[in-house]
Amino acid sequence: MTKTGIGQDSHAFIDNKNDKKPLILGGIIFENARGLKGNSDADVVLHSLTNAISSITGNNILGSRADNLCQQGITDSAEYLKLALQDLGAWRINHIAIAIECLNPKIAAKINQLKSNIADLTSLKSSDVGITATTGEGLSAFGKGEGIQVFSIVSAYYE
Repeated sequence: MTKTGIGQDSHAFIDNKNDKKPLILGGIIFENARGLKGNSDADVVLHSLTNAISSITGNNILGSRADNLCQQGITDSAEYLKLALQDLGAWRINHIAIAIECLNPKIAAKINQLKSNIADLTSLKSSDVGITATTGEGLSAFGKGEGIQVFSIVSAYYE
């Protein structure tokens, strides 16, 4: 038996260029880039991935469960992903596909680092994590540089 989950998330960039909140994507810090608005670290990649897993399990993590953790000072999105992974039970992820839309930062230089970190977080091989990035030809707010949008697809099988 197999299931496929899809997740989406988007965040706008922080307006105040003096705000030093780092930009974190897939658990990787992007130097010299504006951070994203959000109560947590606003890691839009891990949020999208968490939502994709939630669509397999039917248990929502982002929202009340993540908000409760934020109120306790736990703002690392990897912690939300861990909750989603725990909910999988006997389901095992065998592939993750991630599509990132943004004008900045440039993603290509860090794709291997992103794949490696996501593979570590999900107990997969890097070759089982696919990541693409696009500006969308500047047709959306994300391609125009106002924020970042991510879609994730997770394939899982029942063990």
